[in-house]
Amino acid sequence: MAIARQLSLFLAATQFLTRLPTPALRGFRSSWLAPSARYFPLVGVLVGVLNVGTWWLAAHWFATTVAVGLMLAVSLLLTGAFHEDGFADACDGFGGGTNPERVLAIMKDSRIGAYGAIGIAMLLALKWATLVALPSLAFPMVVIAAHMVSRWCAVGLIWGLPYVRSDENAKSKPVGGGVSGLDWLFSGLIGAVALVPALLLRAPPADHAILLACTKAAVAAAITAGLAAAYFKKRIGGYTGDCLGAVQQLTELIFVLVALAALMPANLGR
Repeated sequence: MAIARQLSLFLAATQFLTRLPTPALRGFRSSWLAPSARYFPLVGVLVGVLNVGTWWLAAHWFATTVAVGLMLAVSLLLTGAFHEDGFADACDGFGGGTNPERVLAIMKDSRIGAYGAIGIAMLLALKWATLVALPSLAFPMVVIAAHMVSRWCAVGLIWGLPYVRSDENAKSKPVGGGVSGLDWLFSGLIGAVALVPALLLRAPPADHAILLACTKAAVAAAITAGLAAAYFKKRIGGYTGDCLGAVQQLTELIFVLVALAALMPANLGR
């Protein structure tokens, strides 16, 4: 059945991007991963909801600074630091490589270098500081939307750039070249529809300001992804799995930063 097929693809996307327990996929084939990319933004919504749930529970016992820290820790556990690892590898590769071959070789190395360590430390610190400063009324919507939009931006790279690794055990090779422009648009639509329930997690007087802030943040994230794609194309001729992780993390950070900047004048309260 078509519904059962789509559910299987969603579960495949969940298994690929997270460590969440999922039912066994009967008859699974690696060819499922390419079409499953259309559900990456939906997986982002799921991860975002679990993040917000952690923050909400922790905020009953701890200060905002601690609640956000615990939320980020749970997020790393949920995804196995999958995207953060890619971001760190990309920092090392593009920071230390002088030609495409060297960039790819460095990113393939499992060891983390100075660029990666500094990059991931700054990324997590900025993310923590920004989330702590977010108004509590806007927190659920901004966090969930950031997770959705950032994964949609990563899917855009799969559609727009060629996959440049040739080794058979490359972690993102199964999804390389498997997303059409229609798939990319459809993935964004699915993610946007899934965000609708998140609108219930806010106070009505803040609706307009929060939606406007998220719209500005989504535009900023898309521009960031486009600039990153152009940079990857220039440096290595396309993308790797580490590039996808880097774009997801960068656009998630940009999303929350721009949302915070847009919401500060609104004075939504803490």
